[in-house]
Amino acid sequence: MNIEHFTPSIVTAGQVSDLWEENDVVIFIIEMKDYPLADADHLSEAEKMHLNMLRTEYFRHRFIISRLVLKSLAATIKERSWSDIVTCKDENGRVHVCGHNDLNVCISYSEDILALALSKIEVGIDIEVIRSRSVASISKSIDIPKSIDRTLSGIISSAKVPDFLVMWTLKEAYCKLSNETMFSSLARKLDLAGLYHSSYCIKNTYLLAAVSGSHPCKVEIVFLQKIDFLS
Repeated sequence: MNIEHFTPSIVTAGQVSDLWEENDVVIFIIEMKDYPLADADHLSEAEKMHLNMLRTEYFRHRFIISRLVLKSLAATIKERSWSDIVTCKDENGRVHVCGHNDLNVCISYSEDILALALSKIEVGIDIEVIRSRSVASISKSIDIPKSIDRTLSGIISSAKVPDFLVMWTLKEAYCKLSNETMFSSLARKLDLAGLYHSSYCIKNTYLLAAVSGSHPCKVEIVFLQKIDFLS
């Protein structure tokens, strides 16, 4: 499996417009620990309603961070006040910037890392921390029945963990692109024929996959410096 190994550059929110002009897809990697005191004051009422449905502090915290970062970046691209930007989810769970259908969004989380893709084309992404990930933890994360769990066990037993993670992230990214659930596609062989797809090993710590129906496409991956939402 072809994997590109590299360390992305660090950019500020002020560089977003240039990145948007120069690329089809910009993937921002954000360290959520940079935002320990993120709060919901600047979320819309609809966003707050969704926030209140989340059961754990971890999920609430990452939701707030992802929406505040998304609103800030989208506002820069669209030359609007970031507090005027409103996000929503469709029936498939895909995130949108309301009123800006030309701005495609895809979000992925892994532990304390957030990957946020803004693109001119539809794209699916997934990021995972590179580590030995047990079948039990994966099964628990998506509630896999035992019959499919055995299929997953067979896949892992026949591949090294890094190879398995490459397959896993590509399938996650494909599911996000196609609005399928991992549950519905897990037992099927991944077919990426005719699709743009790429895997990246970032700082030997994270594995990132991107899948798009547009081929070729220009993708830029960057670390996003902490945004001061009050400035």
